[in-house]
Amino acid sequence: MTLTLSHRRLPCAIAALAAAAASLCAAADNAGAGASHWAFQPIAKPPPPAVKDEAWPRNAIDRFILARLEAEGLTPAADADPRTLHRRATYDLTGLPPAAEDADSFVDQPSLGALVDRLLESRAYGERYGRHWLDVVRYADTAGCSSDYPIHDAWRYRNYVIDSVAADKPFDQFIREQVAGDLLPAAGEEDRLENIVATGYLAIARRFGVSGKEEHLTIEDTIDNFGKAFLGLSVSCSRCHDHKYDPIPATDYYALYGFFQSTELPFPGAENSKLPTGMVPLCSEDEAAKLEAHEEKLEEMEGQRVALKREESKLRKGGAPSMGMTLDEVRKEMKSLESEVKKVAAKRPSVPVAYAVAEGKAGDARFQKRGEPGQKGDSVRRGFLTALGGETLPNEVKTSGRDQLADWVVAKDNPLTARVIANRAWQWHFGRGIVNTPNDFGTRGDAPSHPELLDYLASELIESGWSLKHLHRLIMASRTYALSAQAGAAALEKDASNSLFGRFARRRLESEEIVDSLLAASGELDRTPGEGHPFPERNKMGFTQHNPFVSTYDSMRRSVYWMQGRLRRHPVLATFDSADTNSTTGKRAHSTTPLQSLFMLNAPFVHDRAAALGKAIAGAHPGDAAAQTGALHRRVFARAATESERESGAAFLAHARQAHEKAGSKSAEADALASYARVLFSSNEFLHVE
Repeated sequence: MTLTLSHRRLPCAIAALAAAAASLCAAADNAGAGASHWAFQPIAKPPPPAVKDEAWPRNAIDRFILARLEAEGLTPAADADPRTLHRRATYDLTGLPPAAEDADSFVDQPSLGALVDRLLESRAYGERYGRHWLDVVRYADTAGCSSDYPIHDAWRYRNYVIDSVAADKPFDQFIREQVAGDLLPAAGEEDRLENIVATGYLAIARRFGVSGKEEHLTIEDTIDNFGKAFLGLSVSCSRCHDHKYDPIPATDYYALYGFFQSTELPFPGAENSKLPTGMVPLCSEDEAAKLEAHEEKLEEMEGQRVALKREESKLRKGGAPSMGMTLDEVRKEMKSLESEVKKVAAKRPSVPVAYAVAEGKAGDARFQKRGEPGQKGDSVRRGFLTALGGETLPNEVKTSGRDQLADWVVAKDNPLTARVIANRAWQWHFGRGIVNTPNDFGTRGDAPSHPELLDYLASELIESGWSLKHLHRLIMASRTYALSAQAGAAALEKDASNSLFGRFARRRLESEEIVDSLLAASGELDRTPGEGHPFPERNKMGFTQHNPFVSTYDSMRRSVYWMQGRLRRHPVLATFDSADTNSTTGKRAHSTTPLQSLFMLNAPFVHDRAAALGKAIAGAHPGDAAAQTGALHRRVFARAATESERESGAAFLAHARQAHEKAGSKSAEADALASYARVLFSSNEFLHVE
């Protein structure tokens, strides 16, 4: 066969061949980079290094930190004082302010180990660290489609995360359940149902467009989160071509695609198909059958509605009828059908359900050229990333294979997952990771500041049975954790970003901590666990892209239980940089804006909390400005007021009370105290942790 090209097409052909060759070279380069890149090397537990100052370290972590500091000619900061350390640890593990009485006891008899043990046993710990994980998996109570339909039962997954973290469920099992809980063996009915709820991780993937059923985009969102959350890799960059920087060919993307294409997702509803379907029953088989029959009836009626809508559109444009009805008859039939749908939907069986996944039609995915679902290529066998072993499903597997995928993620010879989780734990304590790009361990991510320490922590995690609480105790027992936030001149010059951890990084409270602290200070915090939200009934939702769901719901519970929207985050939380619910948040932004100061001074939420606190203090200490000032400081700062603060506080209260009386207030004393409370709420001491 002879190939002939015109002179006009020859440059294009040469360019195409050059591009193909460049792509092959890039793929080869990436494969080479993967073979040598630190993140893909086996985990080996290193011995703690020798240090010059043998008296300083308290445990192995300190040796790794001090060795780097000594190599740079730096010395660590002084130790933090007991009250500072107590506040730090309490916020760190619970996200709540310490009680003044607890702080006083710790100052008298400082025992950080005992404090850590007590805090780790509280549900507040699960709520705090569960919130960290919800950031990573981009949890939301709405679908993310253009109308952002509410999801009535997403909360079960949120509470599963909180409960699992509080119980210190082995993190490898925690991962398995989220990826393949419905396929795992269970010890009993309670475990089986919990495993189903765990797959809410997959179900909460974003939906797109007016139909909410753009499957390839939802699967891309799933793969993107799966890669970053568990492996610290931007796998979704390989949807259209081989990864430009990491050893992830496009075939790896479609090898993963097949697992999720073989999985049935629930449908939350969308503008063009309003009724949610496919929720997984949490009940007996007989009750589940009733719900399944009900949903099949609704799906049948939805098919009829779509067909009538298509016929109506055709007739309106002058087309020939295909249903034997006139345009008016079609419209009449549509109206009748819509009325019948509402009646059927209203009779939904009262069965508890989970927003979770189930097995779909198992099969491998076909390669999509340039990432376009309409341009199919060859079938790609379901399997794991080539750089991490490249295992594929055996031919005899007739299920989606997600259980096998989950096993590969947490396998002993996978060097990434344990490193990624250990790095997240370190970051959640210190504000920055040993790898400061927690979702990107690839060649374009940051190199670890202390690679041996990272491997030491990853090894400890595995050896402890994947216990996150073990890492907490290990990290918080170190002297590194107990350092002051005050830095010397040399440290500021040589390590301004504190990447060597020679001091503790002062931080502003996160949005949830600010909200919860205001509620705690005012005495209004409801510490009972939250469940669902007062969404409209399933059969009465009519949101559209021009009228999307944007509601928020007030609550006195901890803000981890507040409704999380995708198109519109809760305005109170968003002001202080809450996590983006549209994509994984490995590390939150930390902005400083005028709006934050204005919020603390003027927002109704803050005013209401200050008013409740002012009323409580006025009732407890009527007419005693000195006692009122002291009580306010203990409630807000968990410490006694200084002499200077008592004097200035009493003067402020006298002036404010006079002003409120002049304005005609009938509760001038409480109003004055509320004004003073807002001043304290706006202070750096309240909003920051040393």
